[in-house]
Amino acid sequence: MIFKKLSCFVLIITCLFIGGCGVKVPHPAPVVPEGMVLIPAGEFQMGSVASESEEPVHIVFINAFYIDKYEVTNAQYKQFVDANPQWQKDRIDKALHKGGYLALWNGNEYPSGKANYPVVYVSWYAAMAYAQWAGKRLPTEAEWEYAARGGLSGQKYPWGNELDRSKANYYNSNDSNMTPVGTYPPNGYGLYDMVGSVWEWCLDEYHDDFYARSPRENPISGAITIDWVIDNFTNIKTPRTLRSGSWGSYPAALRVSFRSGDPPTNVAEVIGIRCVRTQ
Repeated sequence: MIFKKLSCFVLIITCLFIGGCGVKVPHPAPVVPEGMVLIPAGEFQMGSVASESEEPVHIVFINAFYIDKYEVTNAQYKQFVDANPQWQKDRIDKALHKGGYLALWNGNEYPSGKANYPVVYVSWYAAMAYAQWAGKRLPTEAEWEYAARGGLSGQKYPWGNELDRSKANYYNSNDSNMTPVGTYPPNGYGLYDMVGSVWEWCLDEYHDDFYARSPRENPISGAITIDWVIDNFTNIKTPRTLRSGSWGSYPAALRVSFRSGDPPTNVAEVIGIRCVRTQ
């Protein structure tokens, strides 16, 4: 009798541990990295009819991923260049920028009082290197648009269809041009400055007509895999995609579907970084 009771007890405990016998064992929620947001897997309508480069509108499925709440700041980028002297302003390989890299910095120091401002004057190569150092990567263009939409469907901006100067920093919306990260309200996913502020580098090669041949699931232009781009980024010469518009952009560039591209060596006062991490 005692043996039978003991056997039943062992069976119950085993079932609980392995999730069998009809008992569902809850899985712990994923631990979201500090300063990032989990974007759930799902489908969305990518693109718009506003310009040929954004056509055709097509359905894309994206795996879940994490994305930075804010654009990379001067203070965060300084940690990177301190740890990687070859990426400092006066040491970077000339082949990895067109000139003007970290133009606002004085040597290895960002401008006084600008710790929480987006880092700018960074090339795509520098953005890739920073992302790797941080244990992250740049977003694909599809990931970026999916996150920027904030869960809304078919809307022009992260908040809806009407322009609103209180919700983004764009052309003539403030007197000081660039603003600290997080100055404006977040979108539906809790992400700040997804339009306006500074342009953000993406992983993809830029092609005007990519949408006409885009895969349905996790598309990336100009490469077979994300890992290939990461492993070979210093050898890549083709234009890269930019998203989000900036504080210097006209309203049209604030549409979440708006696309642009530049050589990977390009740097400008309106180009910065936001990173993602595969879940």
